[in-house]
Amino acid sequence: MFHRHARAACVGAATVGALVLSALQGTAAASAGPGPSSPVAPAARSAAETLAVSAVQPEVLHAMRRDLGLTAAQARLRLANEAEAGAVAAGLRQRLAGSYAGAWVEGPTSSELTVATTSAAAAAAVRASGARAEVVTHDLARLDATKAALDRAARTAASPGVPVWYVDVRTNSVVVRAWDPAAARSLVARLGAADRSRTRVLPTDEQPRPLYDIRGGDAYYMGGSGRCSVGFAVTRGTQQGFATAGHCGRAGTTTTGYNRVAQGSFQASTFPGRDTAWVATNTNWTATPYVKGAGGANVRVAGSVQQPVGASICRSGSTTGWHCGTIQQHNTSVTYPEGTISGVTRTTVCAEPGDSGGSYISGSQAQGVTSGGSGDCRSGGTTYHQPINPLLQAYGLTLTTSTGPGDPEDPEDPGPGEPGGTWAAGTVYQPGAQVTYGGAAYRCLQGHQAQAGWEPPNVPALWQRV
Repeated sequence: MFHRHARAACVGAATVGALVLSALQGTAAASAGPGPSSPVAPAARSAAETLAVSAVQPEVLHAMRRDLGLTAAQARLRLANEAEAGAVAAGLRQRLAGSYAGAWVEGPTSSELTVATTSAAAAAAVRASGARAEVVTHDLARLDATKAALDRAARTAASPGVPVWYVDVRTNSVVVRAWDPAAARSLVARLGAADRSRTRVLPTDEQPRPLYDIRGGDAYYMGGSGRCSVGFAVTRGTQQGFATAGHCGRAGTTTTGYNRVAQGSFQASTFPGRDTAWVATNTNWTATPYVKGAGGANVRVAGSVQQPVGASICRSGSTTGWHCGTIQQHNTSVTYPEGTISGVTRTTVCAEPGDSGGSYISGSQAQGVTSGGSGDCRSGGTTYHQPINPLLQAYGLTLTTSTGPGDPEDPEDPGPGEPGGTWAAGTVYQPGAQVTYGGAAYRCLQGHQAQAGWEPPNVPALWQRV
């Protein structure tokens, strides 16, 4: 079991995380980089330190208390556990390779990590890491392939009666949600026998729609015809701007800010298929590393490490403000009246029209921009966000992040200098990507956009030496 004690949560999380990573990678020192003859390098950071859990602001904790029924101490412990669990699951994914079938966290403080595998022999390695092992039939690659086959089938004959489908690692299947059973059966019938065996059809009353109607979460207006919400501040070279949802506008659509002052224009937009866009702002607007929290307070953005299924997540939008919930599934496809989008994340966070494009954040880590959903913030609902890292990569953008304790500007942590290699700040890395740094090779464990201070030897939660 992957447990923590509430007392001294951050210290305990760092200690357990280091022990777990040591078991997975040989030793933390080996993963950290230079050998004994090399210059002394900064100590490797735990996952909780890398994701700046100790610097999470009170506004995040307050919303987690309100929406997840936690105490402040439980909220902090949950974030620390989720950071460490994500790192452990990422390491096991590399180690288990083709037998890996997904991972998720559970419990009020995310104290239990489960890792699924198709290999009974590999279960021992999972348990040795401190996680619970579940032996299943289908590996994650096969489930993803079935999901991709459904995506292709839907492109040829999409049905509004089948609004959502996704890879569900908890049930080791691809779940198709439908309010029209005949339409669901017709869609699944287009698959091969092997793909059909991995598919489950469940009823739903969802009827998702884009949530139409420069700090993340602030309002902006499109050509005088509607309102959406800022996702995250970004830059492209010296150009400042923000990421948002593609359904909010097309390339060339002009925008005004929350104060109705001229702001900028959409530079690129994709919808349907994906729901991504970015707006370049004029010189009167300055990108800030913040999301609008409860009461208008600034919530800082420290990075973009994607969090696991079951993790807590909060959303900021210009209609309903600040709300929290949990991540239900990654790699989801959802059909709106305008068409199907794929690769979104399904959550229990509520949202309403006008929240579209707004920020999803876990702790201090940017997760994505609001796409659409069903329900509302009075009765509850289901929402979908477009993950931020693919958006950044597609448009060549750099997420605007804050400088906090342990970042390179901290005089007590000067960083490792410039040892050379293929690793580069600003690059979006996906799990499995390989780089060189300081004469050593490293494999990416968790998807993120690299930044100064996250050099591979410093952050074993994100990089494994190979």
